[in-house]
Amino acid sequence: MNDYQHSVLLDVNKCTGCTTCLKHCPTEAIRINNGHAVINDSRCIDCGECIRNCPHSAKKAVSSRLESMDRFKYKIALPAPTLYGQFENLDDVDYVLDGLKKIGFDDVFEVSKAAELVSAYTRTYLKTEGIKKPVISSACPVIVRLIGLRFPSLSGNIIHMLPPMEVAAYLARQRALDNNPGLKEEDIGVCFISPCPAKVSYVKNGFADYKSQVDEVISISDIYFRLINEMSHGSDIESLSESGIIGIGWASSGGEASAIFNERYLAADGIENVNRVLDQLENGNISQLEFIELNACPGGCVGGVMTVQNPFIAKARLQALRHGLPVSRNNLTKEQSQYIPDSYLFNELPEYEPISRLSGSIAESMRMMADIQKLKSSLPGIDCGACGAPNCRAFAEDIIRGNAHFVSCPIKGNESVTVKENDIDG
Repeated sequence: MNDYQHSVLLDVNKCTGCTTCLKHCPTEAIRINNGHAVINDSRCIDCGECIRNCPHSAKKAVSSRLESMDRFKYKIALPAPTLYGQFENLDDVDYVLDGLKKIGFDDVFEVSKAAELVSAYTRTYLKTEGIKKPVISSACPVIVRLIGLRFPSLSGNIIHMLPPMEVAAYLARQRALDNNPGLKEEDIGVCFISPCPAKVSYVKNGFADYKSQVDEVISISDIYFRLINEMSHGSDIESLSESGIIGIGWASSGGEASAIFNERYLAADGIENVNRVLDQLENGNISQLEFIELNACPGGCVGGVMTVQNPFIAKARLQALRHGLPVSRNNLTKEQSQYIPDSYLFNELPEYEPISRLSGSIAESMRMMADIQKLKSSLPGIDCGACGAPNCRAFAEDIIRGNAHFVSCPIKGNESVTVKENDIDG
């Protein structure tokens, strides 16, 4: 999709062409050309791995500024539960929520509250006849885009449940309208405070036929210092928290999966582990499961590149914060659990062009695949990255697609290029 708006961008002035990023990109979206990295927009999934691994800070996440909310009459903050793990010695979530109101928000709606509702309805979803199992969580937008690009055969396994961020935005808007009869829809602005750039892209691009209920996405790192200056540790804070252990648990890997109250689940985090799980699942090498939770960031959302704190420290803080909380403050009645409201579901998945598809013609694709294999066998096979591609197989594909030349290989490039290219053609 050429018009896909990304939130991970390259600062060419800082890039040295060191090849670190292309070694870590899970979709091989990066090449080194003319001495610096080039990101292929159609392959980028905004996972932030290049940001995490770049030694020169040449990759950056782009999100909104807090001032972008000034255009709205009524401003609502949606804090991700990851935000709570950023603060040292935090013993009450209300300090954070109260602080958000002090920096200019009119209302705060916890994403962790919506997460508890999504967990409850996921349990209902898993009991529905005819769904394809194992069900794969749709909460991480990186995973949804990764499956569409690299594992399209697994698209049918993705749960058609909106992520907690969207449910929170919908419920927050309804609460604002109910409590403020003078407000109009256009008066209300909803701001998600995010740990990762993928949520920025999600809001910018929508989700197939679904338009996000969120207006702006601000990074945790941008709001952290404003917030910490306003967080007062006194007795005058407003009691705002409406979530428990389950909701806060969504910030760390395994939190969503454990909330389905079913032992037949798998939870994996870190993009390399995610790719291995999806490979095994696609090949039928994973035993029967009910539910799979996948998080692109190491440790879960606490590992997002738009956070401030070390993910392991943040996870430990969240574990401590959960002590004394109820399991959930958002339980469904028996009647409510019989069906899932439309406001929690999406109809269609986004359509992506699989990166393994070489041509629109099957015959042409097969010919190109054979040429790639033939060319790859003539390359050194050491995957050094000096050619500007992440590995020899990717370099061979670039040549066959007409995007590179054999001479770029520093080891084999000086050999009979003409003979090799003629061998492929003939």
